[in-house]
Amino acid sequence: MRTINLALQGGGSHGAFTWGVLDALLADERIALEGLSGTSAGAVNAVALASGYARALAAGDDPRQKARESLSRVWEAIMSWDNLGAVQRQVSAMLWGGLPPEFAPTNMTAKAWFGLWSPYQANPLDINPLRDLLEREIDFDAIAHCPQLKVFVSATHVNTGKAVIFGGRDLTVKAVMASACLPMAFQAVEIDGQHYWDGGYSVNPALSPLIDACTSRDLVLVQINPLQRLDRPRTNAEIMDRLNELTFNASLLTQMRSIDFINRLLEDGSLQGGRCKQLLMHRIDGGAAMQAYPASTKSSADPALIRKLFELGRESAAAWMSHHHTALGVHGTVDIRRDYLDDTRLPALPARGGQPVKPAFRPWLARLFRRSGKPA
Repeated sequence: MRTINLALQGGGSHGAFTWGVLDALLADERIALEGLSGTSAGAVNAVALASGYARALAAGDDPRQKARESLSRVWEAIMSWDNLGAVQRQVSAMLWGGLPPEFAPTNMTAKAWFGLWSPYQANPLDINPLRDLLEREIDFDAIAHCPQLKVFVSATHVNTGKAVIFGGRDLTVKAVMASACLPMAFQAVEIDGQHYWDGGYSVNPALSPLIDACTSRDLVLVQINPLQRLDRPRTNAEIMDRLNELTFNASLLTQMRSIDFINRLLEDGSLQGGRCKQLLMHRIDGGAAMQAYPASTKSSADPALIRKLFELGRESAAAWMSHHHTALGVHGTVDIRRDYLDDTRLPALPARGGQPVKPAFRPWLARLFRRSGKPA
């Protein structure tokens, strides 16, 4: 059995893809879970899995099966939002990262509306079906008392813009609400006198707690937002969709670059000892199939869409396991430099002996350490 940590990206109803991935992994006895980190819809998936898992362990039931059932109940409830009354249905659509048609970015009336009304005025009662769902389905106390599974949820601190990670006893209904709080749709979530917005603005998802607090070197990213699109966006809707994806992928690119940098230091022998470890990165995504689902569909609670994404997630996880299970514990399966690093072309250094010399990693690293006053 291989033990892994899972990082779950946020993405509204596209989180049903992650549901499918988790369902497939839980059904595979070759995989054990140590840690979960999620943002927004990823946070909902993380606590749904952990709640069923923790409750089952306490009751002596099968934790993997109960975790699958917990995830299913949560997503069945989300699909029922499509049958809510007009106000609740509109609120639930905004909850998952979208806006109803009358508030589309291309609608001039909507621009005027948003210039006049904030969530504190347009939704003074702070109606939010997610809060009711979490309070009904998730046992946060059981999660906090389950040492077998570490769970982390990220949100964005409104005043500083920094990512804040909630775990242990700090992982509450409010923490998950904060992780999924879109500022144009909902009032900022207050926790201990501090205010928070959607975690996707600062970190989507947070990888550092899985590195620092977990022992497994295998980190599997479940990625919802495509890194690239085959077609150039042309319409206003397509442009807004792509901007949404780029915004919520930005922090991920930064984290992956940092992981690659540390891995290279360890490989180069420039970093030894301490708490650093070689991280084995993996990724499960929908590949080309996700191209059919633009960012605007993240706000949909349509059962047909959610079930298609669930099945796509199961198929993607099964395909990944068939190709990469033997790599777990041995090597990573993501080419970080190709997929996540800057596409920067450095100029050649002045020629020596008639041949141009490209900058090498080690001399650059030595210069960096000399500037910081540390020995190379």
